[in-house]
Amino acid sequence: MSEALALEGVNAFYGDAHVLHDVSFTLRTGRLLGLLGRNGAGKTTTIRAIIGFTPPRSGEIRLFGESIARRGAETIARRGLGLVPQGRRIFPSLTVAENLAVVARRGVGDRPAWGEDDVYAIFPRLHERARQPAGTLSGGEQQMLAIGRALMTNPRVLLLDEPSEGLAPSLVAEVRRVLLRLKEQRFSIVLVEQNTRLALGIADDVVILNSGRVVYEGAPDAIREDDTFLAQHLGVH
Repeated sequence: MSEALALEGVNAFYGDAHVLHDVSFTLRTGRLLGLLGRNGAGKTTTIRAIIGFTPPRSGEIRLFGESIARRGAETIARRGLGLVPQGRRIFPSLTVAENLAVVARRGVGDRPAWGEDDVYAIFPRLHERARQPAGTLSGGEQQMLAIGRALMTNPRVLLLDEPSEGLAPSLVAEVRRVLLRLKEQRFSIVLVEQNTRLALGIADDVVILNSGRVVYEGAPDAIREDDTFLAQHLGVH
């Protein structure tokens, strides 16, 4: 199976603070990789390093074999990397339809291009609210819009940073349904998620960070029932 995204020996800093220590892992094409860890473990910094917001000081990041480690965020996005950021960051004064249209980008590679109708097909509620200002949507609807907006960029790799954060259980189930549907469509996905049950239930592969270091890379089945390991590295009891 081919490599969609690979990190090798990535070291990232905030000022003098060394946050990521030789982080290495591989996302294979058409797989969903769960990137897990406690608060402050380095998950969001890893996403920022990949997308170019916090470029690594050393190490390599490849997107389908092409080095992106020290390119700008806009260049990286145009190479086919889509981001659903933590906190959603939609444009509140624009309508739902305008939020989708403003980021629309032609597809890269041979994947069928996503359009507004495709987003509305998986998020019917957004279709109902297409003319509504995005700032008036509920938190769950805003999260749907954030995911839909990332899909409109027609990414080859999709990064999701805490998509279930702050959502009611029924909406977490909706996020899960959408992620499973994207998996069926062979999207290559990195999922950062504090909801361990959600992540371990849908991920094909798992990477766990602790204090900016990879402490596990492998199948979720191997750790799903290991309460001692999960408590040590994820704080799950």
